[in-house]
Amino acid sequence: MAHPLDNHPILRMNGAGNEILVLDLRGTAHVLAPEEARAIAAAPRLRFDQLMALHDPAAPGDDAFMRIYNIDGSLSGACGNGTRCVAWALAREGKERLSLATDAGRIETRREAETLFTVDMGRPRLDWRDIPLAREADTRAVNLDPPVAGAPAQFSAVSMGNPHAVFFVADAMAIALEDLGRKIERHPLFPERANVSFAQILSRDDILLRVWERGTGATKACGSAACATLVAAVRADLTERRARVRLPGGDLHIEWRADDHVMMTGPVEFEFETRLSPSLFEGAAA
Repeated sequence: MAHPLDNHPILRMNGAGNEILVLDLRGTAHVLAPEEARAIAAAPRLRFDQLMALHDPAAPGDDAFMRIYNIDGSLSGACGNGTRCVAWALAREGKERLSLATDAGRIETRREAETLFTVDMGRPRLDWRDIPLAREADTRAVNLDPPVAGAPAQFSAVSMGNPHAVFFVADAMAIALEDLGRKIERHPLFPERANVSFAQILSRDDILLRVWERGTGATKACGSAACATLVAAVRADLTERRARVRLPGGDLHIEWRADDHVMMTGPVEFEFETRLSPSLFEGAAA
């Protein structure tokens, strides 16, 4: 029996180096299962950091409903770099501004230039229950207890629709990202796991950042982590409310506006469009 995604078109893109797939399922009733996402990731040339699946809008005024998958098949509440890639894909239909619904809330985008987009990532969630943490804490400075060898003793916790632990360090490049990221992601403090960031403050408007994403691993960029890091830095009086965030894949420009919304501006790059091979899903349940 044919799989509903056999020969379905899919876009390969990147947002500041974040490896993104855009799968347009509008007009179909298919919802991607975790094992199907993993099967796509296993295909030659289709490994991704996040897969953005688009569905028909569920509410008037929305352009699409968006589900975001990590490489392990788990769902993510937010992906700023992937959202910019979606904005580029839908701009081909003449849509310069978008309203995209997700399980974590609504996201607005606008096109600034040919391959430059701004995403309104919404308001950060700062209460320990909303991130969530396993216990009550002042989220500006949470003790990492039990401690993790080699990790700083404290972090700042922020949710941008997904949980983030931001560690401010003197030298982000000296951090053993894969070792610490893997351990801290599943620390008992985080009932839903966490994205783990190590941030080095270069100046009041310049941050160097390395990120371990839950469900994916070390990535070249993470838009929601860049947003969470600026929010954490402002709360600690380390930066102003607007800064450049330097990631291994490129720079993002983040602003935490006075209305509490976090705006992210950055580039996208189209790599190629292909079709999903029928053989991909032979072992995956529909």
